[in-house]
Amino acid sequence: MDSVIPPGPEIARAPDRAAGHKNMLQLIQLRWIAVFGQITTIIVVIFGFDIHLPLPHMLEVLACLIAFNIGSHLRWHERPFVTNRELFLALLVDVATLTAQLYLSGGASNPFAFLYLLQVILSAVLLEAWSTWTIVCITGLCFAGLSQFFMPLSLPPDHDEGLFSLYVEGMLISFLLIAALLAIFITRISSNRRAGDAQLATLRQRAAEEDHIVRMGLLASGAAHELGTPLATLAVILGDWKRMPEFSSNPVLIEEISEMQVQLQRCKTIVSGILLSAGEARGESSVKTTLNTFLGDIADEFRATRPIVAFDYQNHIEQDMPVAFDSALKQMICNVLDNALEASPRWLSFTAVRDGDELVLSVDDTGPGFVPSMLDQIGKPYQSTKAKTGGGLGLFFVVNVARKLGGAVTAHNRAENGHVAGATVRLTLPLSAISLEADGATREDNNHVD
Repeated sequence: MDSVIPPGPEIARAPDRAAGHKNMLQLIQLRWIAVFGQITTIIVVIFGFDIHLPLPHMLEVLACLIAFNIGSHLRWHERPFVTNRELFLALLVDVATLTAQLYLSGGASNPFAFLYLLQVILSAVLLEAWSTWTIVCITGLCFAGLSQFFMPLSLPPDHDEGLFSLYVEGMLISFLLIAALLAIFITRISSNRRAGDAQLATLRQRAAEEDHIVRMGLLASGAAHELGTPLATLAVILGDWKRMPEFSSNPVLIEEISEMQVQLQRCKTIVSGILLSAGEARGESSVKTTLNTFLGDIADEFRATRPIVAFDYQNHIEQDMPVAFDSALKQMICNVLDNALEASPRWLSFTAVRDGDELVLSVDDTGPGFVPSMLDQIGKPYQSTKAKTGGGLGLFFVVNVARKLGGAVTAHNRAENGHVAGATVRLTLPLSAISLEADGATREDNNHVD
């Protein structure tokens, strides 16, 4: 069994960096809105209110902002992770461009100076504490500096006209703009944060489940080693009994001893399989065979060793292919079959089909089906309807083995006439994970490289 490395700091920070990438894209969108807003405001102020502005310098600042945003889009469109420092630098650029535009249009007396609050709130949501307080200090210094150093903006003296005052109207527009942008983008950013938290919780849960598998594998491996000696002793004793005159003269006892030897050999095979599966998934325990041969052997062995009345095996794979299967994969399939057998001892169906580049195995039974709570948490440990300790570990191992190979496990109940008529468990495995042709192609490519 592969050793599982618990998630380190880099893995733990991966969801935060992925959320940071989404937030960076939100900032890029917000910056395009800022570009459009600045162009609209300049046009309205110059041609609508006939107010003089240093248009060449303002257009230069606007061109720098557009160039920076295009560069940001090209850089972060492909790169999947964004750190706190990179978000911090991006917000500093926004603060710098806003400061430059305010300097050219009246400084702190410009109603749009309150846009600094937008930068502070965004930093509080997106950045770490030290970055947020740095933004607060920088914006505060910029606002204080703009109160002393700025290019005057000639506005008509209409402060006593209330809502019809140009300054009041500018403040109202600034307020509505900030409120709308915050409502839209804070909602999106919060959604990105929740998605990152959910992804981190999933990674932690998966790490805990894999750690559980490692512990169970070590326990099973140790138990298998301990069982080896008593099983060997029992094999010797049964062999001696079979040769003793007291037993050899009794056909009934001879038949029972032979059956005991068969079951004992099966126990030894199971123990050997446990020991083999404690290694790599495709390591020394791998067996070269073909897809149809392997599945047929599983069906024949299951039919011969289980007390089932009717076992319907259907193989719809027309094009056979060389594959490498090991004991872990065999145990995974047999585990699903054994669970179905417990629920439906009279009839069981095992179907194999090839869907594109995937192998799809379906197991159907006529049992009572899964309860809804189990369908919602399929593959979780200790989720079982069996009234015994440790129930539910079978599907737990099946789901994790399939996930390790890049596959998936799904389950649903079948209904007939409004009643549950049984359950279906479907295993989906990528053929690339078990195909020898893919391995051969890889080796051939490596030879060409060498």
